[in-house]
Amino acid sequence: MEYAFLLFAFVCGLTVKLIGIPPLVGYLVAGFLLNFAGYTLTDDLTQIANLGITIMLFTIGLKLNIRDLSRREVWAGSVSHTLIWVGVITCCVFAIGAVAANIVDGLTWKSAALIAFALSFSSTVCVVKVLEESGESKTRHGRLAIGILVMQDVFAVIFLVAATGKLPSVWALALLALFPAMPIINKMINKSGHGELLPLTGFILALGGYHLFELVNIKGDLGALIFGIMLAQHEKASELAKSLLSFKDLFLIGFFLTIGLTALPDFSMIVLAIVFCFFIPLKAALFFGLFTSLRLRGRTAYLSSLVLSNYSEFGLIVGALAVSLGLLANSWLVVIALAVSISFVITSVLYRNSHSQYHNHKHTIKRFEKNERLKEDIYPTLHNAEFLVLGMGRVGRGAFNALSKLSDVSVWGMDADRVKVKELSDEGLNVICGDGEDVDLWDNLDIKQIQLVLLALPSIQDSINITRQLKNAGYVGKIAAIARYEDEVSHLLENGVDKVFNFFTEAGLGFAEESLAYAHAQQ
Repeated sequence: MEYAFLLFAFVCGLTVKLIGIPPLVGYLVAGFLLNFAGYTLTDDLTQIANLGITIMLFTIGLKLNIRDLSRREVWAGSVSHTLIWVGVITCCVFAIGAVAANIVDGLTWKSAALIAFALSFSSTVCVVKVLEESGESKTRHGRLAIGILVMQDVFAVIFLVAATGKLPSVWALALLALFPAMPIINKMINKSGHGELLPLTGFILALGGYHLFELVNIKGDLGALIFGIMLAQHEKASELAKSLLSFKDLFLIGFFLTIGLTALPDFSMIVLAIVFCFFIPLKAALFFGLFTSLRLRGRTAYLSSLVLSNYSEFGLIVGALAVSLGLLANSWLVVIALAVSISFVITSVLYRNSHSQYHNHKHTIKRFEKNERLKEDIYPTLHNAEFLVLGMGRVGRGAFNALSKLSDVSVWGMDADRVKVKELSDEGLNVICGDGEDVDLWDNLDIKQIQLVLLALPSIQDSINITRQLKNAGYVGKIAAIARYEDEVSHLLENGVDKVFNFFTEAGLGFAEESLAYAHAQQ
């Protein structure tokens, strides 16, 4: 039966993708259609969904720099947003209960506060998936959003402990033994190689962290996240995360199906869910106001607020706990589930055009910026750059090294990952930290002398967006990009890229040329 569910989710995901809507919207629709057809949630599908969330939190930890959580904009932004949101929305929900007493039965201040708290979380699943699909998980706004999500996850764990009275076991102190065990774990990762053992190692570590924390009465998902964070500095952390990517996406399909299969709403529940979705702009405005007051740039505040403007799967967990304790009626869980589903659709659709939205309204948005800049938000400078490589991964680093061998040109690199940029800078390379889709960055960089920009990025949509931003900033040089598939080549050329290299074709050509050159040299 679970196979049939996943097959139907695939059909719905492919259908909406063909009309330009993210596949996860199709997965949500599939869940509600299956529910409407009379199917119910199964234990096996729930296990698939839980596994997807566990793997996802583990991969988040692998990419997370713990210092990001200590930044004022993260901890102050998350705490302030939760407190203000719960206060305001509690009053709104209670007012709705008073006005629509025929629909909302027996709503108390405590119930209204629980609903507001459940709606205060932003979706880790939705936000991370949207950021990864757009290649922005390591940008300034992406790291800020993920930091906020991690803080909210901590709030959820604290609430679950307080509400259930289920305190961590005294054996939780034994988890400190993980620190001296890290050299052994790191050695195990190194010995796993680059093949099928690597993702299996990731599964073992993620599930091991989950069950270790469950054994001492701490939420298992937090254990998977912490295990990932502890391994984030490992040299193979990025490769490990990539090896789990496809598995995570497959299992998360089960999660989206479970939302739709939770319960079938009636008309009054749909109305209440839609009313709750009218609070989403308020959620975005509150995030934006807090971020700008904490001296973040308008663009960072805008994009972070937009991607965080949704409701969360943790809201369902909080709601389910409240229902089990008799604090909320069962119908509220259905309303929250429906509001979560609609919010996913809103975020997935709106964020696709977020950069063009900012470009169209940047003058209005920048009026809310503070004059004083945070250290991370001071724009870098380029000195006499002639070639610029965007994306300093393996391909970008290779292109950078090849161009640097030409003695008569000045080559610079740029990447959104601040840690990677520092490492490359310490090696003596000319690199700057920046998000290529930031139109303000290009407006503040001196790009008049640049003859060629190389876009060594995995997402062709990112390459297209950056090409547009360069043109808008008055760049007149040439632009080259990489593609993995033949249909992507034509798409990039149609959107202003001057030269596209098929990654696999060009790799084979380069291999042949290097081999021939070596053979001739030996003769």
